[in-house]
Amino acid sequence: MAEKKTWLDGPSIPGENDYETPGRWPGEKLGLPERGAGALAPVSRRAGAVLIDWLLCYAAAAIVGYFVPLFGGVALLTYVLWIVLGILGGWLFARTPGMALRGMGVARLDAPGERVGFWRAAVRTLLTAFIFPAALVDMDGRGMHDRATGTVVIYA
Repeated sequence: MAEKKTWLDGPSIPGENDYETPGRWPGEKLGLPERGAGALAPVSRRAGAVLIDWLLCYAAAAIVGYFVPLFGGVALLTYVLWIVLGILGGWLFARTPGMALRGMGVARLDAPGERVGFWRAAVRTLLTAFIFPAALVDMDGRGMHDRATGTVVIYA
């Protein structure tokens, strides 16, 4: 017998890859291998990549902010540069510098091997920057911004 849901359980919004039981490994039910190239990158590894990107953007913002104090300070400039880096890196290279250093990249689930494209890279980055924290993940460890854009962060 199914348990009765209450308002404390929160909303149940079905997604394209929701299933009753988790796979044997993260990404199995998405068709991804267990390990190696093409396997789902874990949240901790992705967090390390974001930290690298953030530090690069902070360094650039500190240098620019030192010479040109017109951009609202180092904090705002760091944030704007991080957004620009995420969009351009995802669009042009399917990875940011942090992802590249950590051996990862962004891939499309609907068309493996195809480019991520500008709109997916932009929406993915903007969702992360303004709405969904990257640590908000589904049972595969896939970020909500990735679910919304049909992408996944994999080992390169």
